[in-house]
Amino acid sequence: MTPVAAVAPIPDLGAPPGLWVGQLTLTSYRNHVQTQINCDGRPVVLAGPNGAGKTNILEALSALGPGRGLRGAKLGEAMRRADGAAPQCWTVAARVGLEGREVHIGTALDDAEKRQVRIDGEKAGPADLGAVLRLLWLTPTMDRLFTDSPGARRRFLDRLVLGLHAGHGRHVMTYEQAARQRAKLLADDVAEPKWLEALELRMAEHGAAITKARSHVLARLSAAIEDASDTAFPRAVLALDTGHENALEENDLHKALVQNRRRDQAAGRVTLGPARAELYVRHRAKDMPAADCSTGEQKALLIGLVLANTRLQAVAHGGAAPILLLDEVAAHLDAERRAALFDEICALKAQAWMTGTDSHLFDALGPRAQHFTVNDGSVFAPAGEQ
Repeated sequence: MTPVAAVAPIPDLGAPPGLWVGQLTLTSYRNHVQTQINCDGRPVVLAGPNGAGKTNILEALSALGPGRGLRGAKLGEAMRRADGAAPQCWTVAARVGLEGREVHIGTALDDAEKRQVRIDGEKAGPADLGAVLRLLWLTPTMDRLFTDSPGARRRFLDRLVLGLHAGHGRHVMTYEQAARQRAKLLADDVAEPKWLEALELRMAEHGAAITKARSHVLARLSAAIEDASDTAFPRAVLALDTGHENALEENDLHKALVQNRRRDQAAGRVTLGPARAELYVRHRAKDMPAADCSTGEQKALLIGLVLANTRLQAVAHGGAAPILLLDEVAAHLDAERRAALFDEICALKAQAWMTGTDSHLFDALGPRAQHFTVNDGSVFAPAGEQ
């Protein structure tokens, strides 16, 4: 077998998806020296042993969206570190099919260990990537989402929101930056009312926008869950504690921040507003908090939420479903649920990138997907498809 750079034969699947990656190139990214994968719009299966570099490919794809990617890792952690050699700066590039046109995007870690982004050759910021590539992901660590910290659930919710509000990432980034600056002033006991006032006005502006977007998407997601007529995954009941009774109103949020300075100073953080919001999830059929459900039920609930959001985004974007990154998603599903998941992905025309150690778990997909083998940082096509 040799590393692939050729497109596998394409079955007659009609028009390509509204959003898909046609080519993905990784250079010096973790254990990948130089990897190129060519795709035709079908779901992508990456099978291989643990440590082969499957999840690294998904992480690289997630680096082409806003934020810190599916591992939440620092930029320098993805640098290739070969034995006896200095760490190498990495690049990730993709050719993206977006509603009938082709967009070239790329991101890289430069020598100063700062992230660079280009869209069609022009310099851009990480937040700008959200307007090109909408991504949703599930990883094994997210199986604990419902028993994890409120912050983990906020980050999950914000990823769902990004698919419908491309500017949401900017609001979150600006709010968090202002909150850190305010916390430092309070911790240093810097009595400079004008500085604090300016930061609190910025926090109130972007905080209200964050809460409005979260509330809007949660309402639409709840409706999408209700409207799903045929799904093998349990329905969730969703609720959002916004972190403040008037978090939707910019003026009220600003007043609360001013009044809460002493409390925030003692806590060393913001104690109200979007930074303290909580997402609540219940298993509808069992009328039980998701955190109290079995591990298998929590996994099924999580998949159901992601599929519901995929349907919602597809409707909102003229049929263009987001790209799904599903790491080891099939490992703990029975054959019936696996087949149901694959059927829903294909029905949505979503380009899902799925990993697994056992290629037979994806047999139900057959030619509806492209199947690759990953081994030691290289990607191979099946015999007859090179």
